[in-house]
Amino acid sequence: MTKRTLVINWNLNELLVNEIKQVVPEWNVITKDTDKIEASLEEAEVVLHWKRAIAPILLEKNEKLKWIQTFSAGVNSLPLDALQQRNVMLTSANGIHAYPISETIFALMLGLTRNIHAYVRQQQQKTWHHAGLRLEIHEKTIGIIGVGAIGQETAKVAKAFGMKVLGMRHSGKPAEHIDAMYTPDQLAELLPQCDYVVITLPLTDETTGMFGAEAFRQMKNSAFLINIGRGPIVKEEELIQALQHKEIAGAGLDVFATEPLPEDSPLWTMDNVIVTPHTAGSTEYYDQRVVRDVFIPNLRRYLESGAVDINLVDYDKGY
Repeated sequence: MTKRTLVINWNLNELLVNEIKQVVPEWNVITKDTDKIEASLEEAEVVLHWKRAIAPILLEKNEKLKWIQTFSAGVNSLPLDALQQRNVMLTSANGIHAYPISETIFALMLGLTRNIHAYVRQQQQKTWHHAGLRLEIHEKTIGIIGVGAIGQETAKVAKAFGMKVLGMRHSGKPAEHIDAMYTPDQLAELLPQCDYVVITLPLTDETTGMFGAEAFRQMKNSAFLINIGRGPIVKEEELIQALQHKEIAGAGLDVFATEPLPEDSPLWTMDNVIVTPHTAGSTEYYDQRVVRDVFIPNLRRYLESGAVDINLVDYDKGY
């Protein structure tokens, strides 16, 4: 009988590889550091980690593929239509980023509020200057645009600052730590209330370009925008204009329309902007959370029933 094949297309440490092998002891488990990986991808039933380079093999040469587990929360860069047509189950790393990304969100919010970015620049020039520091974050209002795992963790932390927390999600369903929930068609009602607007949405047809000139006009001119979702959710040129014209107070940005951010982008040098290089989800626990919290529980479920249920992507929704 031919052994079933699982390909780990990621440089996992040996401990995590062995934990996976213990779940499927009778399978061929192929790791990235072997010279068999390309041939094994043609036979793989399960693939851990998607990379664009393996698409031709999986989509054109593999007739056994049943399930792909990504190492990213967003799946907009994958060939979703092709995978759906082949009935391939796709699971994301959604939820494992809640701690590091919520920490980055508050690092950006606090940095902008307490002028830390200005002081870092001054330190490089050995300049001692107050820089107009006057704002504080306590008891302000935060609007979380996209209340999934990251949004809920952000809301929980916000409550430690005594903040009023407004949320927006497609369903409008209430969530813990959210004082009031809105739906996308109520965005114009939500934005004028917020001192901080935090985008944690996935990129879909519906969310692309959601934040443009109109949204920035609806925000307070004292409000800060934080985007850790996806760059194209924000119309970047219109954001730049809003920042230049002081329609909003500033922005903390981890994601951009083009990455890496082009050297000629005005965002690099704006005094009211903090730029981070799409690293909000980086953490020392990344691999173990993907493997132990998502992949292995799904793998056990897959062995029992041929189905998975943690972070299963809905192709129709795009996330």
